[in-house]
Amino acid sequence: MPKITGARVIVTSPGRNFVTLKVETEDGVYGLGDATLNGRELAVASYLTDHVIPCLIGRDAHRIEDIWQFLYKGAYWRRGPVTMSAIAAVDTALWDIKGKLAGLPVYQLLGGASREGVMVYGHANGTTIEETVANALHYKELGYRAIRLQSGVPGLASTYGVSKDRYFYEPADADMPTENVWSTEKYLRSVPPLFEKARDALGWDVHLLHDAHHRLTPIEAARLGKDLEPYRLFWLEDTTPAENQEAFRLIRQHTTTPLAVGEIFNTIWDARELIQNQLIDYIRATVVHAGGITHLRRIAALADLYQVRTGCHGATDLSPVCMAAALHFDLSVPNFGVQEYMRHAEETDAVFPHAYSFDNGLMHPGDKPGLGVDIDEVLAAKYPYRRAYLPVNRLEDGTMFSW
Repeated sequence: MPKITGARVIVTSPGRNFVTLKVETEDGVYGLGDATLNGRELAVASYLTDHVIPCLIGRDAHRIEDIWQFLYKGAYWRRGPVTMSAIAAVDTALWDIKGKLAGLPVYQLLGGASREGVMVYGHANGTTIEETVANALHYKELGYRAIRLQSGVPGLASTYGVSKDRYFYEPADADMPTENVWSTEKYLRSVPPLFEKARDALGWDVHLLHDAHHRLTPIEAARLGKDLEPYRLFWLEDTTPAENQEAFRLIRQHTTTPLAVGEIFNTIWDARELIQNQLIDYIRATVVHAGGITHLRRIAALADLYQVRTGCHGATDLSPVCMAAALHFDLSVPNFGVQEYMRHAEETDAVFPHAYSFDNGLMHPGDKPGLGVDIDEVLAAKYPYRRAYLPVNRLEDGTMFSW
């Protein structure tokens, strides 16, 4: 039995903040887990250091399921993003250790590959429709088979998903929350023309996606989905806050545009009704925020019963440790749909050397034992934590609104 002898949290900010858990065993093998919760990083770091790590010492690192249940049921206060991100970090690190001890990449431990590669989508954005379409054409030239389109909204100073750099989008952009102004009416008028011009320019062999970022009421979402039907979106993401899962029934009644949701989900209970009632087409829960590889596999298994496919969140707030874990998961599950992929900054890639690769619109986690990702702790120490908040939103009359 490989006994856990130590574990520690590494906080580093090579372009943005990341929280990494390193779990060590008595034979010198270690595993890494991502524990990054964007804008609340130190809360998870404290949860791990003060409450979880003391409970790990002396346990058998092979007993992944038992440790998962201990951390989930044993805490009594279940669920929530802080708890589940901490559990995810432990779980991911233990899968990394198991793979290294077995001499196999993690996807082989999950049943082997179900496909040759993982289709990913990139983010094309611009302040105008023309800029967004031009960036989308660039992604198509790079080999992407799926592209998310976000464009500036006329009359609004800023818009979700529109960044200064066509590759890197980091919303946690300030020491204190940036306040943005929003108008749903102006937004709804701007989206259909974007996809009309995108289809004309890109053709029909590229999958197109869009993110509403939880900003619509169910009937507004239904109207947008109906307006976008002629352009055959791969999905329309996060149309309305999902706390009220029944709200998606109203959207379903009015549009056949595929629906995706779940990047902020923490457990299978957040997604159960949406999946069982077939109110969504893609579940976007991810390794780091939904309890690790172990729990995400449960969500995927439930979804598979209802022909719901996976589409894991993959923004820059997931470190390369989590991206590697996601790719092992993606490669193995039978009901994979697509994987979000936002390239990390060069500084981040240097701190987290990794084996995963991109080629012709597909990614592969590589065949190194474990996750195939490491951390350069000396380099990581050169990038201290920097407080960074996600923005907040207000309507034009000053009312607080969903960001």
